[in-house]
Amino acid sequence: MNTQREQSIQSWITSVLRSDQFEINFLAGDASFRRYARIKLNNKTFMLMDAPPEKEDCVPFVTIDEFFDANGVRVPHIVAKDLRQGFLLLEDFGDVLLSTLLNDQTVDTHYAQSFAQLIQLQSIEGSGHFPEYSYEKLMSEMTLLTDWLLPSLNIQPTNAESALIKRTFAILANAALAQPQVIVHRDFHSRNLMVLDGEQEQGVIDFQDAVIGADTYDLISITRDAYVQWNPERVYGWFKVFYDRLPASAKEGRDFEQFKQDADFMAIQRHIKILGIFVRLFERDGKSGYLKDLPRVMWYLLEESKPYAELQPFMTFIQNKVLPKFEAKYGTYEVVA
Repeated sequence: MNTQREQSIQSWITSVLRSDQFEINFLAGDASFRRYARIKLNNKTFMLMDAPPEKEDCVPFVTIDEFFDANGVRVPHIVAKDLRQGFLLLEDFGDVLLSTLLNDQTVDTHYAQSFAQLIQLQSIEGSGHFPEYSYEKLMSEMTLLTDWLLPSLNIQPTNAESALIKRTFAILANAALAQPQVIVHRDFHSRNLMVLDGEQEQGVIDFQDAVIGADTYDLISITRDAYVQWNPERVYGWFKVFYDRLPASAKEGRDFEQFKQDADFMAIQRHIKILGIFVRLFERDGKSGYLKDLPRVMWYLLEESKPYAELQPFMTFIQNKVLPKFEAKYGTYEVVA
């Protein structure tokens, strides 16, 4: 514990709330240097974000939060901010993550609400406010597989395999760029949506990496979540619910079959990236909690690529060269019926 930092937090909150009679409780951390604490004063609670400026830049978070707030996205209101010190005091969204409420009976209703909010998010004009999810960005994300997963399995692709991997990554990146480009949250899944007391709208958190990108990206983040798996037929049913809500401009020359392929290709790009990220979180950052989710992500990749001929050469490489070592090291996924 950095006592000087603690003292700075105490005195800042005292000045903001004009009282030193508050309780402060730090919450368990996530995959970053940010810390959160719940502040309680009388019967009111707030959330403190502690983001040391030398480790975390919270300017993007503030800029996006304020932009979303002004445009009707249900993000936490900012009560007070001190960007020089890296302190934010936010509205408290409580503790009920959407992920804790999902089961076979509840998921359709909750996801219908998520989709409605997603369509609203996509209707906001975001050009100029967010970076573009560019070809270079999409490609560099997928190279996390070759930079982290493959080395962790002692796999060195041949020149021909490397060329094949690059060609496949290019197919996936181009497919993402050919889709309607909208605001993308980038981490729109059931652990980043909160069920708020007395509100139908879900609270949206962890949006600081938002970009302008493919309109299927957030849809697949939530329906093909790295942490929870649903029956594939049910997922395609949700794709249809979402597709039906899209504005006419997003359906021009794009029937549901095309939309489905768009979503599958976007999902495959994301799975490739996540396989690399989860290994990197362990090997570089010492965070082992994500390793147990690797087999599920690999299972998604194997399943979702099956209908698409242009992905088969790459998938043959994954099946023959990667999968045996992957399963030996990271385990296999038990499919939920």
